[in-house]
Amino acid sequence: MLQVVETGFRKFFTKGHERSLRAKRNIFQSLLIKTGGVVISYSLIPLTISYVGATNYGVWLTLSSIITWAALFDMGLGNGLKNKLAEDIALDNIDRAKSYVSSTYAILTLISAILLTVFCLINPYINWHSILNVPHNELSNLNHLVAVIFTFFCLQFIIQLINTVLTANQQPALPALISVLSQTFTLLGVLFLINFKESSLSYLIYAFTAIPLLVLLAASIWFYSGTYNALAPNFRSINVGYARQLLSAGGAFFIIQIGTLVLYETDNIVITQLFSPKDVTTFNIAYKLFSVIIMVFIMIITPFWSAFTEAYAKKDHDWINLTLNKMNKLWMGLSAATLLLLAFSPLIYRLWLGEDMVVPFTLSLSMAIYTIALIWQAMYVQFLNGISKIKLQLYLSIFCALINIPLAIVLGKYWGLAGVTTSNTIVFILMGVAFSVQTKKIINGTASGLFAA
Repeated sequence: MLQVVETGFRKFFTKGHERSLRAKRNIFQSLLIKTGGVVISYSLIPLTISYVGATNYGVWLTLSSIITWAALFDMGLGNGLKNKLAEDIALDNIDRAKSYVSSTYAILTLISAILLTVFCLINPYINWHSILNVPHNELSNLNHLVAVIFTFFCLQFIIQLINTVLTANQQPALPALISVLSQTFTLLGVLFLINFKESSLSYLIYAFTAIPLLVLLAASIWFYSGTYNALAPNFRSINVGYARQLLSAGGAFFIIQIGTLVLYETDNIVITQLFSPKDVTTFNIAYKLFSVIIMVFIMIITPFWSAFTEAYAKKDHDWINLTLNKMNKLWMGLSAATLLLLAFSPLIYRLWLGEDMVVPFTLSLSMAIYTIALIWQAMYVQFLNGISKIKLQLYLSIFCALINIPLAIVLGKYWGLAGVTTSNTIVFILMGVAFSVQTKKIINGTASGLFAA
Protein backbone atom coordinates (compact mmCIF):
# COMPACT_ATOMS: atom_id res chain seq x y z
CA MET A 1 0.00 0.00 0.00
CA LEU A 2 2.80 2.38 0.96
CA GLN A 3 4.57 1.59 -2.31
CA VAL A 4 1.42 2.41 -4.30
CA VAL A 5 1.12 5.78 -2.57
CA GLU A 6 4.81 6.48 -3.17
CA THR A 7 4.52 5.56 -6.87
CA GLY A 8 1.42 7.73 -7.28
CA PHE A 9 3.14 10.63 -5.51
CA ARG A 10 6.21 10.35 -7.75
CA LYS A 11 4.07 10.10 -10.90
CA PHE A 12 2.10 13.22 -9.89
CA PHE A 13 5.31 15.29 -9.88
CA THR A 14 7.03 13.68 -12.90
CA LYS A 15 4.28 13.04 -15.48
CA GLY A 16 2.62 15.75 -17.54
CA HIS A 17 3.39 19.01 -19.32
CA GLU A 18 6.47 20.84 -17.99
CA ARG A 19 4.34 23.94 -17.36
CA SER A 20 1.95 21.88 -15.24
CA LEU A 21 4.81 20.18 -13.39
CA ARG A 22 6.27 23.57 -12.45
CA ALA A 23 2.88 24.61 -11.14
CA LYS A 24 2.50 21.38 -9.15
CA ARG A 25 5.91 21.76 -7.54
CA ASN A 26 5.16 25.35 -6.60
CA ILE A 27 1.74 24.43 -5.21
CA PHE A 28 3.20 21.64 -3.08
CA GLN A 29 6.01 23.83 -1.80
CA SER A 30 3.60 26.69 -1.08
CA LEU A 31 1.27 24.31 0.75
CA LEU A 32 4.05 23.15 3.05
CA ILE A 33 5.25 26.70 3.66
CA LYS A 34 1.82 28.26 4.06
CA THR A 35 0.69 25.62 6.54
CA GLY A 36 3.22 27.06 8.97
CA GLY A 37 2.05 30.55 8.02
CA VAL A 38 -1.56 29.71 8.84
CA VAL A 39 -0.60 28.40 12.28
CA ILE A 40 1.43 31.54 12.99
CA SER A 41 -1.27 33.87 11.65
CA TYR A 42 -3.96 32.24 13.77
CA SER A 43 -1.71 32.33 16.84
CA LEU A 44 -1.05 36.05 16.37
CA ILE A 45 -4.71 37.06 16.69
CA PRO A 46 -5.41 35.95 20.30
CA LEU A 47 -1.91 37.05 21.37
CA THR A 48 -2.38 40.51 19.83
CA ILE A 49 -5.86 40.94 21.30
CA SER A 50 -4.56 39.93 24.74
CA TYR A 51 -1.73 42.47 24.41
CA VAL A 52 -3.62 45.59 23.24
CA GLY A 53 -7.31 44.61 23.58
CA ALA A 54 -10.02 44.05 20.96
CA THR A 55 -10.70 47.76 20.42
CA ASN A 56 -7.07 48.75 19.76
CA TYR A 57 -6.61 45.71 17.58
CA GLY A 58 -9.64 46.88 15.57
CA VAL A 59 -8.02 50.33 15.26
CA TRP A 60 -4.86 48.70 13.84
CA LEU A 61 -6.87 46.64 11.35
CA THR A 62 -8.81 49.68 10.15
CA LEU A 63 -5.69 51.82 9.88
CA SER A 64 -3.87 49.19 7.85
CA SER A 65 -6.88 48.97 5.52
CA ILE A 66 -6.87 52.74 4.97
CA ILE A 67 -3.12 52.90 4.37
CA THR A 68 -3.41 50.04 1.88
CA TRP A 69 -5.26 52.46 -0.39
CA ALA A 70 -1.90 54.09 -1.10
CA ALA A 71 -1.06 50.90 -3.03
CA LEU A 72 -3.23 52.36 -5.79
CA PHE A 73 -0.40 54.69 -6.66
CA ASP A 74 1.69 51.89 -8.13
CA MET A 75 -0.47 52.65 -11.20
CA GLY A 76 -0.84 48.92 -11.90
CA LEU A 77 2.93 48.65 -12.42
CA GLY A 78 3.27 45.43 -10.42
CA ASN A 79 0.77 43.52 -12.54
CA GLY A 80 2.05 45.14 -15.74
CA LEU A 81 5.59 44.06 -14.86
CA LYS A 82 4.42 40.53 -14.03
CA ASN A 83 3.04 40.00 -17.55
CA LYS A 84 5.92 41.74 -19.36
CA LEU A 85 8.49 39.83 -17.33
CA ALA A 86 6.77 36.47 -17.88
CA GLU A 87 6.67 37.09 -21.65
CA ASP A 88 10.36 38.10 -21.84
CA ILE A 89 11.46 35.15 -19.71
CA ALA A 90 9.41 32.78 -21.91
CA LEU A 91 11.15 34.27 -24.99
CA ASP A 92 14.58 34.32 -23.23
CA ASN A 93 14.94 38.09 -23.55
CA ILE A 94 16.77 38.66 -20.26
CA ASP A 95 18.24 42.09 -21.06
CA ARG A 96 14.82 43.59 -21.71
CA ALA A 97 13.44 41.85 -18.61
CA LYS A 98 16.20 43.48 -16.52
CA SER A 99 15.30 46.89 -17.97
CA TYR A 100 11.64 46.36 -17.09
CA VAL A 101 12.59 45.45 -13.49
CA SER A 102 14.96 48.42 -13.10
CA SER A 103 12.45 50.85 -14.63
CA THR A 104 9.70 49.64 -12.32
CA TYR A 105 11.86 50.11 -9.22
CA ALA A 106 12.73 53.63 -10.39
CA ILE A 107 9.10 54.63 -10.95
CA LEU A 108 7.94 53.18 -7.62
CA THR A 109 10.74 54.97 -5.76
CA LEU A 110 9.69 58.28 -7.30
CA ILE A 111 6.01 57.64 -6.52
CA SER A 112 6.83 56.67 -2.91
CA ALA A 113 8.88 59.82 -2.35
CA ILE A 114 6.04 62.00 -3.64
CA LEU A 115 3.43 60.12 -1.58
CA LEU A 116 5.42 60.38 1.64
CA THR A 117 6.10 64.09 1.15
CA VAL A 118 2.44 64.90 0.48
CA PHE A 119 1.28 62.76 3.42
CA CYS A 120 3.70 64.43 5.86
CA LEU A 121 2.28 67.81 4.84
CA ILE A 122 -1.41 66.91 5.28
CA ASN A 123 -1.29 64.38 8.14
CA PRO A 124 -1.26 67.00 10.98
CA TYR A 125 -4.59 68.35 9.69
CA ILE A 126 -6.41 64.98 9.45
CA ASN A 127 -8.78 64.09 12.31
CA TRP A 128 -7.99 60.39 12.62
CA HIS A 129 -10.04 60.07 15.82
CA SER A 130 -13.22 60.85 13.89
CA ILE A 131 -12.29 58.63 10.94
CA LEU A 132 -11.60 55.67 13.24
CA ASN A 133 -14.50 56.41 15.61
CA VAL A 134 -12.09 56.61 18.57
CA PRO A 135 -12.78 58.98 21.53
CA HIS A 136 -10.51 62.04 21.46
CA ASN A 137 -9.24 61.37 24.98
CA GLU A 138 -7.77 58.02 23.82
CA LEU A 139 -4.66 57.39 21.68
CA SER A 140 -3.37 60.96 21.85
CA ASN A 141 -0.49 60.03 19.50
CA LEU A 142 -2.80 58.67 16.78
CA ASN A 143 -1.50 60.99 14.04
CA HIS A 144 2.05 59.94 14.85
CA LEU A 145 1.10 56.25 14.65
CA VAL A 146 -0.50 56.76 11.25
CA ALA A 147 2.65 58.53 10.05
CA VAL A 148 4.76 55.56 11.19
CA ILE A 149 2.53 53.07 9.37
CA PHE A 150 2.54 55.15 6.20
CA THR A 151 6.33 55.59 6.21
CA PHE A 152 6.97 51.87 6.51
CA PHE A 153 4.31 51.22 3.88
CA CYS A 154 6.03 53.53 1.37
CA LEU A 155 9.31 51.70 1.89
CA GLN A 156 7.65 48.29 1.57
CA PHE A 157 5.84 49.61 -1.51
CA ILE A 158 9.21 49.57 -3.31
CA ILE A 159 10.95 46.59 -1.74
CA GLN A 160 8.01 44.14 -2.11
CA LEU A 161 8.62 44.17 -5.89
CA ILE A 162 10.89 41.16 -5.35
CA ASN A 163 7.68 39.13 -4.91
CA THR A 164 6.49 40.16 -8.40
CA VAL A 165 9.81 39.15 -9.93
CA LEU A 166 9.72 35.73 -8.24
CA THR A 167 6.10 35.11 -9.25
CA ALA A 168 6.74 36.14 -12.88
CA ASN A 169 9.49 33.51 -12.90
CA GLN A 170 6.80 30.97 -11.91
CA GLN A 171 8.24 30.53 -8.41
CA PRO A 172 5.40 31.77 -6.18
CA ALA A 173 6.50 29.43 -3.40
CA LEU A 174 9.37 31.83 -2.69
CA PRO A 175 7.12 34.85 -1.93
CA ALA A 176 5.14 32.47 0.30
CA LEU A 177 8.36 31.63 2.15
CA ILE A 178 9.18 35.33 2.55
CA SER A 179 5.68 35.93 3.94
CA VAL A 180 5.98 33.09 6.46
CA LEU A 181 9.38 34.33 7.61
CA SER A 182 7.84 37.79 8.14
CA GLN A 183 5.01 36.26 10.17
CA THR A 184 7.45 34.17 12.22
CA PHE A 185 9.61 37.13 13.21
CA THR A 186 6.51 39.23 13.86
CA LEU A 187 5.18 36.53 16.18
CA LEU A 188 8.50 36.52 18.04
CA GLY A 189 8.29 40.30 18.27
CA VAL A 190 4.78 40.18 19.73
CA LEU A 191 5.83 37.50 22.25
CA PHE A 192 8.71 39.75 23.30
CA LEU A 193 6.30 42.68 23.78
CA ILE A 194 3.87 40.59 25.84
CA ASN A 195 6.63 39.45 28.17
CA PHE A 196 8.76 42.59 28.46
CA LYS A 197 6.68 45.66 27.52
CA GLU A 198 3.45 47.15 28.82
CA SER A 199 0.40 47.17 26.55
CA SER A 200 1.02 49.68 23.75
CA LEU A 201 -0.49 50.08 20.29
CA SER A 202 2.70 51.97 19.30
CA TYR A 203 4.93 48.96 20.01
CA LEU A 204 2.51 46.67 18.19
CA ILE A 205 2.52 48.86 15.08
CA TYR A 206 6.32 48.91 14.99
CA ALA A 207 6.36 45.10 15.20
CA PHE A 208 3.78 44.67 12.43
CA THR A 209 5.36 47.19 10.05
CA ALA A 210 9.14 47.22 10.59
CA ILE A 211 9.72 43.46 10.81
CA PRO A 212 8.12 42.50 7.44
CA LEU A 213 10.04 45.35 5.79
CA LEU A 214 13.37 44.06 7.11
CA VAL A 215 12.58 40.51 5.94
CA LEU A 216 11.71 41.77 2.43
CA LEU A 217 14.92 43.79 2.31
CA ALA A 218 16.99 40.77 3.32
CA ALA A 219 15.20 38.60 0.72
CA SER A 220 15.82 41.18 -2.03
CA ILE A 221 19.56 41.30 -1.26
CA TRP A 222 19.70 37.49 -1.14
CA PHE A 223 17.95 36.82 -4.46
CA TYR A 224 19.39 39.71 -6.47
CA SER A 225 22.93 38.85 -5.42
CA GLY A 226 22.37 35.17 -6.20
CA THR A 227 19.91 33.32 -8.45
CA TYR A 228 18.30 36.45 -9.87
CA ASN A 229 21.47 38.46 -10.39
CA ALA A 230 20.69 38.71 -14.13
CA LEU A 231 17.49 40.62 -13.26
CA ALA A 232 18.94 42.74 -10.43
CA PRO A 233 17.93 46.40 -10.86
CA ASN A 234 20.55 49.06 -11.54
CA PHE A 235 20.62 52.66 -12.79
CA ARG A 236 22.13 51.78 -16.17
CA SER A 237 19.20 49.51 -17.04
CA ILE A 238 16.50 52.12 -16.42
CA ASN A 239 14.75 52.82 -19.72
CA VAL A 240 12.30 55.71 -20.00
CA GLY A 241 10.62 54.08 -22.99
CA TYR A 242 10.05 50.88 -21.05
CA ALA A 243 8.73 52.92 -18.14
CA ARG A 244 6.08 54.37 -20.46
CA GLN A 245 5.21 50.86 -21.71
CA LEU A 246 4.81 49.61 -18.16
CA LEU A 247 2.57 52.52 -17.26
CA SER A 248 0.51 51.86 -20.38
CA ALA A 249 0.28 48.12 -19.68
CA GLY A 250 -0.54 48.78 -16.04
CA GLY A 251 -3.13 51.49 -16.71
CA ALA A 252 -6.10 49.12 -16.89
CA PHE A 253 -4.77 47.12 -13.93
CA PHE A 254 -4.61 50.42 -12.00
CA ILE A 255 -8.35 51.03 -12.44
CA ILE A 256 -9.06 47.40 -11.56
CA GLN A 257 -6.97 47.79 -8.39
CA ILE A 258 -9.20 50.68 -7.33
CA GLY A 259 -12.25 48.43 -7.65
CA THR A 260 -10.45 45.60 -5.87
CA LEU A 261 -9.48 47.81 -2.95
CA VAL A 262 -13.04 49.07 -2.63
CA LEU A 263 -14.21 45.46 -2.39
CA TYR A 264 -11.52 44.20 -0.02
CA GLU A 265 -10.39 47.16 2.06
CA THR A 266 -13.48 49.30 2.78
CA ASP A 267 -15.33 46.82 4.98
CA ASN A 268 -13.31 47.76 8.07
CA ILE A 269 -14.00 51.46 7.50
CA VAL A 270 -17.74 50.90 6.99
CA ILE A 271 -17.94 48.71 10.12
CA THR A 272 -16.00 51.25 12.19
CA GLN A 273 -18.40 54.02 11.19
CA LEU A 274 -21.61 51.96 11.47
CA PHE A 275 -20.66 50.16 14.68
CA SER A 276 -17.26 50.39 16.47
CA PRO A 277 -13.58 49.39 16.16
CA LYS A 278 -14.32 46.38 18.38
CA ASP A 279 -16.76 45.08 15.76
CA VAL A 280 -13.95 45.27 13.20
CA THR A 281 -12.13 42.69 15.31
CA THR A 282 -15.18 40.39 15.37
CA PHE A 283 -15.60 40.74 11.60
CA ASN A 284 -11.93 39.98 10.96
CA ILE A 285 -11.95 36.92 13.19
CA ALA A 286 -14.69 35.40 11.03
CA TYR A 287 -12.81 36.43 7.89
CA LYS A 288 -9.59 34.95 9.26
CA LEU A 289 -11.25 31.59 9.88
CA PHE A 290 -12.62 31.26 6.34
CA SER A 291 -9.54 32.83 4.78
CA VAL A 292 -7.81 29.47 5.23
CA ILE A 293 -9.92 28.27 2.26
CA ILE A 294 -9.00 31.39 0.28
CA MET A 295 -5.34 30.86 1.21
CA VAL A 296 -5.37 27.29 -0.12
CA PHE A 297 -7.03 28.49 -3.32
CA ILE A 298 -4.49 31.30 -3.81
CA MET A 299 -1.59 28.91 -3.21
CA ILE A 300 -2.90 26.64 -5.95
CA ILE A 301 -3.80 29.23 -8.59
CA THR A 302 -0.96 31.74 -8.13
CA PRO A 303 1.53 29.81 -10.31
CA PHE A 304 -0.99 29.81 -13.14
CA TRP A 305 -1.06 33.59 -13.84
CA SER A 306 2.37 33.55 -15.48
CA ALA A 307 1.79 30.01 -16.77
CA PHE A 308 -1.33 31.24 -18.61
CA THR A 309 0.73 34.14 -20.01
CA GLU A 310 3.33 31.69 -21.35
CA ALA A 311 0.75 29.24 -22.71
CA TYR A 312 -1.24 31.98 -24.46
CA ALA A 313 1.94 33.45 -25.98
CA LYS A 314 2.79 29.98 -27.33
CA LYS A 315 -0.87 29.34 -28.41
CA ASP A 316 -1.12 26.22 -26.24
CA HIS A 317 -4.95 26.30 -26.02
CA ASP A 318 -5.31 22.61 -25.10
CA TRP A 319 -3.30 23.11 -21.92
CA ILE A 320 -5.34 26.22 -21.02
CA ASN A 321 -8.65 24.39 -21.47
CA LEU A 322 -7.49 21.38 -19.43
CA THR A 323 -6.19 23.59 -16.62
CA LEU A 324 -9.42 25.61 -16.37
CA ASN A 325 -11.47 22.39 -16.14
CA LYS A 326 -9.28 21.27 -13.23
CA MET A 327 -9.78 24.64 -11.56
CA ASN A 328 -13.55 24.18 -11.73
CA LYS A 329 -13.21 20.86 -9.92
CA LEU A 330 -10.97 22.57 -7.37
CA TRP A 331 -13.67 25.21 -6.75
CA MET A 332 -16.30 22.53 -6.09
CA GLY A 333 -14.00 20.76 -3.64
CA LEU A 334 -13.15 23.95 -1.78
CA SER A 335 -16.83 24.93 -1.65
CA ALA A 336 -17.60 21.65 0.12
CA ALA A 337 -14.69 22.29 2.52
CA THR A 338 -16.08 25.79 3.24
CA LEU A 339 -19.47 24.38 4.23
CA LEU A 340 -17.77 21.82 6.48
CA LEU A 341 -15.78 24.61 8.12
CA LEU A 342 -19.03 26.54 8.67
CA ALA A 343 -20.57 23.57 10.46
CA PHE A 344 -17.66 23.39 12.93
CA SER A 345 -17.08 27.15 13.21
CA PRO A 346 -18.74 27.63 16.66
CA LEU A 347 -16.50 24.94 18.15
CA ILE A 348 -13.40 26.33 16.41
CA TYR A 349 -14.04 29.85 17.74
CA ARG A 350 -14.32 28.54 21.32
CA LEU A 351 -11.14 26.48 21.10
CA TRP A 352 -9.25 29.26 19.33
CA LEU A 353 -10.29 32.37 21.25
CA GLY A 354 -12.09 31.14 24.35
CA GLU A 355 -15.53 32.20 25.55
CA ASP A 356 -14.92 35.96 25.58
CA MET A 357 -15.02 36.53 21.80
CA VAL A 358 -18.49 35.79 20.38
CA VAL A 359 -18.91 35.57 16.59
CA PRO A 360 -22.56 35.48 15.41
CA PHE A 361 -23.42 32.43 13.29
CA THR A 362 -25.07 34.74 10.73
CA LEU A 363 -21.68 36.39 10.18
CA SER A 364 -20.01 33.00 9.71
CA LEU A 365 -22.75 31.94 7.26
CA SER A 366 -22.38 35.11 5.21
CA MET A 367 -18.59 34.71 5.26
CA ALA A 368 -18.87 31.12 3.97
CA ILE A 369 -21.04 32.22 1.03
CA TYR A 370 -18.64 35.13 0.43
CA THR A 371 -15.71 32.70 0.26
CA ILE A 372 -17.41 30.42 -2.26
CA ALA A 373 -18.34 33.37 -4.49
CA LEU A 374 -14.89 34.94 -4.23
CA ILE A 375 -12.91 31.89 -5.31
CA TRP A 376 -15.36 31.20 -8.16
CA GLN A 377 -14.84 34.58 -9.82
CA ALA A 378 -11.12 34.72 -8.95
CA MET A 379 -10.54 31.51 -10.87
CA TYR A 380 -11.53 33.22 -14.12
CA VAL A 381 -9.80 36.48 -13.20
CA GLN A 382 -6.49 34.62 -12.89
CA PHE A 383 -6.79 33.41 -16.48
CA LEU A 384 -8.00 36.74 -17.90
CA ASN A 385 -5.27 38.70 -16.10
CA GLY A 386 -2.62 36.30 -17.36
CA ILE A 387 -3.62 36.85 -20.99
CA SER A 388 -4.31 40.60 -20.48
CA LYS A 389 -7.99 40.37 -21.54
CA ILE A 390 -9.16 42.79 -18.87
CA LYS A 391 -11.35 45.45 -20.46
CA LEU A 392 -14.58 43.81 -19.24
CA GLN A 393 -13.02 43.47 -15.79
CA LEU A 394 -12.08 47.14 -15.97
CA TYR A 395 -15.66 48.31 -16.58
CA LEU A 396 -17.13 45.89 -14.05
CA SER A 397 -14.60 47.00 -11.42
CA ILE A 398 -15.68 50.61 -11.85
CA PHE A 399 -19.37 49.70 -11.62
CA CYS A 400 -18.89 47.44 -8.59
CA ALA A 401 -16.71 50.02 -6.82
CA LEU A 402 -19.53 52.56 -7.19
CA ILE A 403 -22.25 50.32 -5.76
CA ASN A 404 -20.33 48.35 -3.12
CA ILE A 405 -20.00 50.94 -0.32
CA PRO A 406 -23.63 52.21 -0.51
CA LEU A 407 -24.82 48.59 -0.67
CA ALA A 408 -22.63 47.64 2.33
CA ILE A 409 -24.03 50.56 4.36
CA VAL A 410 -27.66 49.71 3.54
CA LEU A 411 -27.28 45.96 4.18
CA GLY A 412 -25.12 46.63 7.25
CA LYS A 413 -27.87 48.75 8.83
CA TYR A 414 -30.42 45.98 8.29
CA TRP A 415 -28.35 42.81 8.85
CA GLY A 416 -25.38 44.02 10.89
CA LEU A 417 -21.92 42.61 10.16
CA ALA A 418 -23.38 39.88 7.94
CA GLY A 419 -24.92 42.55 5.72
CA VAL A 420 -21.52 44.14 5.03
CA THR A 421 -20.18 40.76 3.90
CA THR A 422 -23.27 40.08 1.78
CA SER A 423 -22.71 43.25 -0.27
CA ASN A 424 -19.34 41.87 -1.39
CA THR A 425 -20.89 38.49 -2.15
CA ILE A 426 -23.48 40.04 -4.48
CA VAL A 427 -20.72 41.83 -6.36
CA PHE A 428 -18.60 38.67 -6.67
CA ILE A 429 -21.52 36.69 -8.09
CA LEU A 430 -22.16 39.39 -10.68
CA MET A 431 -18.48 39.44 -11.68
CA GLY A 432 -18.23 35.64 -11.68
CA VAL A 433 -21.10 35.27 -14.16
CA ALA A 434 -19.57 37.85 -16.53
CA PHE A 435 -16.02 36.45 -16.35
CA SER A 436 -17.10 32.82 -16.80
CA VAL A 437 -18.97 33.77 -19.98
CA GLN A 438 -15.97 35.75 -21.26
CA THR A 439 -13.58 32.87 -20.52
CA LYS A 440 -15.75 30.35 -22.39
CA LYS A 441 -16.01 32.69 -25.38
CA ILE A 442 -12.23 33.15 -25.51
CA ILE A 443 -11.58 29.40 -25.28
CA ASN A 444 -14.21 28.64 -27.95
CA GLY A 445 -12.83 31.36 -30.23
CA THR A 446 -16.17 33.22 -30.29
CA ALA A 447 -15.16 36.26 -28.20
CA SER A 448 -15.71 39.64 -29.81
CA GLY A 449 -16.03 43.26 -28.80
CA LEU A 450 -15.71 43.80 -25.05
CA PHE A 451 -15.29 40.07 -24.40
CA ALA A 452 -12.20 39.90 -26.63
CA ALA A 453 -10.41 43.00 -25.30
